Amino acid sequence: MKYLRRLLQPRKPAFWLMLVLNALSTALVWIVQHHTLRPVAATAVVVFAVGNMVLGLYFMRQLLQTQTPEERTPQSPH
Repeated sequence: MKYLRRLLQPRKPAFWLMLVLNALSTALVWIVQHHTLRPVAATAVVVFAVGNMVLGLYFMRQLLQTQTPEERTPQSPH
């Protein structure tokens, strides 16, 4: 459950980039599956889909490595 809290951080741009890139990857895969494309066009769309997936996973990894404000321990004044 704590990983889900780390993933859902709408105040961080990485969260929104992850969502947009994963949605775009899904749309690109749908295009390849439901439309007859020439091999060059199909290859280009697949390359963009894989690139979007990799970038989306990168942003997801960044979010999972950061701590949410609830997880941070309060610092005592010195």
